[in-house]
Amino acid sequence: MKAAVLGATGMVGRTFVRLLAKHPWFRVEKLVASERSAGKKYGELVEDSPEEFRDVEVISLPEFLKDPDVDLVFNALPASISKEVEEELAQNLPVFTNARSHRYDPDVPILIPEVNREHLNLIEVQREKRDWEGFIVTNPNCSTAILTVSLAALRGFGIIEVNVATMQAISGAGYSGLSALAIQDNVIPLIQGEEWKIENESRKILGELDGGEIKPAGFKISAIATRVPVLHGHTEAVFIKLEEGSLGEVREAFESFDPLRDLGLPSYERPIVYSDVPQPRLHRDRGRGLTVTVGRLEESKGGFKYVVTGHNLVRGAAGGSVLNAEMAYRLGYLK
Repeated sequence: MKAAVLGATGMVGRTFVRLLAKHPWFRVEKLVASERSAGKKYGELVEDSPEEFRDVEVISLPEFLKDPDVDLVFNALPASISKEVEEELAQNLPVFTNARSHRYDPDVPILIPEVNREHLNLIEVQREKRDWEGFIVTNPNCSTAILTVSLAALRGFGIIEVNVATMQAISGAGYSGLSALAIQDNVIPLIQGEEWKIENESRKILGELDGGEIKPAGFKISAIATRVPVLHGHTEAVFIKLEEGSLGEVREAFESFDPLRDLGLPSYERPIVYSDVPQPRLHRDRGRGLTVTVGRLEESKGGFKYVVTGHNLVRGAAGGSVLNAEMAYRLGYLK
């Protein structure tokens, strides 16, 4: 299937391009970026471009919108311009997006295939409601993605309450999102809007699809988000209260969580690996960046505590979106 990557020169866009190189199902034919990048070879703009894309000429967004001529779109554009672009494209094309613009629409899934693949059924609701041939599927905020994969392994025990503190890599702010001087020798104790996203997206993702709408999960969740001087890989300290489950059972749930192993998705990797001391520098590239590492599991007063780390640009962004497209393809939504 022919694909386009929007925002192909940004941090998430570059990750899309790298992950889609030589993909067995999706062939990237159009790389879309800003007007100032249009007309240049991708290799001129991105030094570490995969060889197969080095000589591909980048086109502007207006030029692409005139004649998309692809079968699906991966969007890494900023949220500030994504809403209208996605809605225009989704009239005829499937759009898999990293932007937050439509995450909170009732008829748009925030998808993590290992967690809530049944939410893809919202595609039919979306098409009927909006009179579209295509659709929009979003992936979560990067910290939400890493957290929610770990929570999904435990939902069988009945989640009552979650408290999480994130330590987020600087690449999550994008190329121009944070000055070098601001983050050196420092921790930034606020990421605007991040805590709200974690709290609300997690409950939607883990919610139940009922009669064409998602009923958010009923557990309480509170988050505090910080930025730390790590290049890639978000780390999260989690405290969780469960209705039942022993320490051994919780660890076994983490270690055995592998819900899509038999579906043959090209990008699929085991979603969770248990390791005693998760660290971003050591573990962010595990499973090609799609595996989160859980460890430090201990009983705590009234519940359990653990640490989870994962690659914010892969599991938390482009890699999750590619996996979403593969899941949609496998379930017959891409033709």
